Amino acid sequence: MSQEAKTSHPMTRAVLALVALVVIVIAANLLVSSLGIGHKNADFTTDKVHTLSDGTRSILKELGAPVVVRYYATRSSDYMPEDLKLHMRRVDDLLAEYENLSGGKLRVEELDPQPDTDAEDSANLDGIRGQSFDDQNLYFGLAVSCLDRTSTIPFIDPNQETMLEYQLSRAISEVSRPDKPLIGLMAGLPIAGDQNPMMMMQGQQGSPPWVIYQQLQQSYEVKDLTMTPETIDPSIDMVLLFHPAGITPEAEFALDQYLLQGGTVVACIDPYSVAAQMTSPQNPMMGGGGAPTSSTLPTLLGAWGVSMDTRVLADEKFQTTMGGNRPGVAVLTIPQDGMPQKDNVITRDLASLTFFLPGGLTKTGTGGVAINSLVKSSDKGGFVDSMRASQLDPVLARNFRGEKAYDVVMHLKGNFKSAFPKGKPGAEEAAKEEEKKEDKPAEGEAKEGEKKEEKKEEKPSHLVEATKEGNVFLISDVDAFYNQFAYRVQNFGGGMQVAQQINGNPSLLFNIIDQAAASTHLIGARSRAAIARPFTKIKELEAEANKRVGTKIEEFEKKAEEAQKKLADLQSKRAAGSELYISPEEEAEIREYRKQEVDARKEIRELQKDLKRDKDRLAGNAMLANIISMPALVILIGIGLFVKRRAATRAR
Repeated sequence: MSQEAKTSHPMTRAVLALVALVVIVIAANLLVSSLGIGHKNADFTTDKVHTLSDGTRSILKELGAPVVVRYYATRSSDYMPEDLKLHMRRVDDLLAEYENLSGGKLRVEELDPQPDTDAEDSANLDGIRGQSFDDQNLYFGLAVSCLDRTSTIPFIDPNQETMLEYQLSRAISEVSRPDKPLIGLMAGLPIAGDQNPMMMMQGQQGSPPWVIYQQLQQSYEVKDLTMTPETIDPSIDMVLLFHPAGITPEAEFALDQYLLQGGTVVACIDPYSVAAQMTSPQNPMMGGGGAPTSSTLPTLLGAWGVSMDTRVLADEKFQTTMGGNRPGVAVLTIPQDGMPQKDNVITRDLASLTFFLPGGLTKTGTGGVAINSLVKSSDKGGFVDSMRASQLDPVLARNFRGEKAYDVVMHLKGNFKSAFPKGKPGAEEAAKEEEKKEDKPAEGEAKEGEKKEEKKEEKPSHLVEATKEGNVFLISDVDAFYNQFAYRVQNFGGGMQVAQQINGNPSLLFNIIDQAAASTHLIGARSRAAIARPFTKIKELEAEANKRVGTKIEEFEKKAEEAQKKLADLQSKRAAGSELYISPEEEAEIREYRKQEVDARKEIRELQKDLKRDKDRLAGNAMLANIISMPALVILIGIGLFVKRRAATRAR
């Protein structure tokens, strides 16, 4: 056999090489899938849009019982809108990342609900209803289950893309815990209702619970800690402190020790509470002289690095016009401009908030923890007299001039230090008194030495520094959550009550509580950055082109309008007269104006065409740069390596 016959044809070798490449790619994919590393990736985006947050990772790491995510998506329908199909692929990737990071504790079941199928029945049982598109019932939602608990996201809205990770992580956290979150309540106002014994003896009914308290009970287990707890159990998920008027040092100490053990406190304080006046009994025979209108945390605030003025906060820019066209300079309606953290899930979806005679919080910088502003006044804020502000004094509004921004809602986070380094207030004096009582003459040097040794072995009965990271949310207004200022309440027969929110105040409080009570890993959670991002450079270039060409277009439009106006004036004069004909001069003038108008319109069209050509050229150049840049970089690197290798070969 000749040497030529043994040599394979070049085309045959090329085909065999391609077949081998395909086999290698398929085998590699199968191997990666079987090893469970198919969704490992490196995220090089600016905002890490393909990376799950640390909070989500911690929630997945701490899962005990297995979690099942039933993912309902109608994939086989031609009626599914394109934007939903695109978003569906992003959700696929997100869920795959969740499943991959859970270590087998979370499983995703993909279901395609079709009419009269088990998948459709399952969706209906989970409370997920299809959306109607072109008379077709299409599904795109999630149900998260663990043991006997289920939480649903009925529809995955592409417009809420940045919130999906938070919603999903919150749902996983809710279903994976065996019971409702426990909230400890310390309230200086009767938000749970007022059942005064004296009133009941006289046949009078007490005041009903506030609407916000009733809604709180629907989702959480609420435990009344009273305003004088000896200690606060660290197993309580969150403490809600509501108008702590006249709080005792011992109660502040209990809060302090709870916080140092990693607790979360949501404190609503107020320099002047209208609700305190309206809800507290004023007759001493009926239970006292009423709650104080002012509340604060005299020891804790300073230790946390925060101060609050005793006067109320006013704002020239955010003041509210009240009934009778009266200016409420200290009634603040704060829009999104006053919520500086645009990606914080607590405030990002709130249109506006209304605060009634709130306090102004200031950072003193002495607490050693991170302080973030969630809601603040404009730079036209300042302080005014509480009583005059409550009476809507028009003179006060006319004379007020604000010059600084103050916080209304704050989030403090970090390893707090105790506000009571010497221990429980009064404990030191009590210990000294006890020592005096038990102090007896020494019975020898040996016994004295034993006493000293016992004292050395004594351990402090309180914490001085945090053992875990704690969280505090400060809200400098109580009235914002009172029925009259937060809801429109309608009472019907049989004790039925319907309450409708009139502002974003209840949503603000429940957003904070949902984060704080559901999981500490969700506190301070941010919304994800959007995957679809605008081409900012192209937008800037388009804006420059618009500015350049737009000026000329404006000039020609003015010329066209002037010509049309003169033409209309001339024709109106002619219609008003009795002439049946026009002179040659008038006819020439009309022709000239019409020509000017036509020429101006023509120039405008040409300029608009030029502008469109400029925009198309910019887009084309950007696309061309994206297409060419990477291959060009690879070629340049290859040429560089080739030159380097040739140089090394020649040197040898």
